[in-house]
Amino acid sequence: MPDSTPIKPRERDVIVQALRAGVVPKLGLQHIQVGRAPEVEELIKDIGRIADGGAGIRFVIGDYGAGKTFFMNLIRLVALERKVVVMSADLAPSRRLHATDGQARSLFNELTRNLSTRTRPDGGALASIVERFVGDALQEAKTSNVKVEDEIQRRLAPLQDLVSGFDFATVLQHYCRAYDEGSEEGKTAALRWLRAEYGTRTEAKAALGVREIIDDGRFYDYLKLYAAFMRLAGYGGLLVVLDEMVNLYKLTNSASRSANYEQILRILNDVLQGGAAGIGFLMGGTPEFLMDPRRGLYSYSALQSRLAENRFAQNGLVDLSGPVLRLQNLTQEDLFVLLRNIRNVFAAGDASRYLVPDAALTAFMSHCSKRIGDAYFRTPRNTVTAFVNLLSVLEQNPGAKWQELVDAADISTAVPEDGEPLVMPMAAPGSEVKANGDQLTAFKL
Repeated sequence: MPDSTPIKPRERDVIVQALRAGVVPKLGLQHIQVGRAPEVEELIKDIGRIADGGAGIRFVIGDYGAGKTFFMNLIRLVALERKVVVMSADLAPSRRLHATDGQARSLFNELTRNLSTRTRPDGGALASIVERFVGDALQEAKTSNVKVEDEIQRRLAPLQDLVSGFDFATVLQHYCRAYDEGSEEGKTAALRWLRAEYGTRTEAKAALGVREIIDDGRFYDYLKLYAAFMRLAGYGGLLVVLDEMVNLYKLTNSASRSANYEQILRILNDVLQGGAAGIGFLMGGTPEFLMDPRRGLYSYSALQSRLAENRFAQNGLVDLSGPVLRLQNLTQEDLFVLLRNIRNVFAAGDASRYLVPDAALTAFMSHCSKRIGDAYFRTPRNTVTAFVNLLSVLEQNPGAKWQELVDAADISTAVPEDGEPLVMPMAAPGSEVKANGDQLTAFKL
């Protein structure tokens, strides 16, 4: 049965607005989550491993509209509840794992701006984490009757052994002094450095006295520093959530794409070989991003060998322990429960306010099946959006008949948001395909 617990108006509005727009809400996911229990349990184990000082990496693979972002946001909330700090960002043409023109620094900046804790789940938690660390150090210094600088230096000593750890520790010490002196300008300068907002070393040296900045070449090194610092600040570790990895697949320049795949390989090797501690990565992408032999991860032989599926996991057998986690399709029963949960959200948890009966749910599913086949429950984004639109009309037009609205509903299959095909078109019969750098040019003979 649906959850009869009242749903807060704010959560209700956020869920409805997000689902109607075809995006994942950041609040109230527990009210609509269905299915995929084995995958969730496996990722919970990963979070526990991170909190115990280990590391993990997962590639969440699924078609457009299959629920990758929803699943990753759910894991994000679980991590926050386990006192693991979460960084999250969507990759884009201006945000990559590796670059030479500032795109990697831009991605790092986005990650730090979206840094979240249990008390700050919507992001912007960097300042509060640093203040918590500094406040604890000040309290300990007073209790132990030692200088604040000595206590800060003692606490930050483990960072000195990491790549770029000295500069990282120097910036934190600068923040501590500014905090103790009440200098907002000094604290802002330190936070700007930590958020990778300095574009030149000269600017950073003038403001903070450090010779280095967070740039494209140190993207992964500083993520490891952040993970170490989070543990020093009293948190369980760091989870880095990267969605829309398909943007790397779409890079037309083969050299840029290979450089990004090399960065992924570096992270993968470091995590699997035990070189990282207290950090985890969750990367979401489409099957093409993973398996395309010409432009996907499988085009890079070292990644293909490491991400290959377990050949014994066949004929209904599954293996969820590998780095690649393919989202299992929702069943028709799962989708029915999901629609029922959405109906419950619209009624704010009050069964007496349901806009449609159970018969409307089955009728709606039957209509979707006739329109787009089994895609309506395998990639349910458009199905859910259409159902939310249906309930919105019924809510605002009490005299409307759900039977008439269901029969008139126009449902389409999910497509990439930019409308571009992901798979390169094959050459037509009677044509020749020639390679031109990384582009294929087809022309008739």
